[in-house]
Amino acid sequence: MSVKIRLQRHGKKQRPFYWVVAADARSKRDGKYLEKIGTYNPNTNPATIELNIDSAVKWLHNGAQPTDTARAILSYKGALLKHHLDGGIRKGALTQEQADAKLADWLDAKAGKVDAKKEGLTKAQADARAKSLKAEQEVNAKRLAAAAQAEADAIAAATPAVEEEVAEVEAEATTEEAPAAEENNETTEA
Repeated sequence: MSVKIRLQRHGKKQRPFYWVVAADARSKRDGKYLEKIGTYNPNTNPATIELNIDSAVKWLHNGAQPTDTARAILSYKGALLKHHLDGGIRKGALTQEQADAKLADWLDAKAGKVDAKKEGLTKAQADARAKSLKAEQEVNAKRLAAAAQAEADAIAAATPAVEEEVAEVEAEATTEEAPAAEENNETTEA
């Protein structure tokens, strides 16, 4: 029986969630498996991977062949490196302490890279939010300036019309006063 380390799909439509399992190569994708090694959630950024490294290395020692995606996950979490270092221990090229130190150094460096990516994503998200807020404030300022300009134009347009009406009323009042003044002059002469 050949054993594969592969992904078993779970989750909803368009929202996959995978189990990393060791299964018989002849079993169905989501069928019977020998052991659940971990989980993989590609919906988060960066992807969330939980993996039992010792169990994965045990299956690799026993001859399990990982699929391409499972190989990438095992490499990302350091299981393939541990399997490689264990081969060096068996051959006598390394001691267990040296292999553990190399693995710990590699895991620390990998954790630093992941943390840097998370910080970069957080910073990029904050920068995008600040940029959109600034653009929104500029649009609001332009909108307020345009509204104030439109109101000033409306007042300016209404002011000459009012002045013309006032001038017309004054002109009518002066023309009405002139005949009345002439009548007063006539009555005083008589």
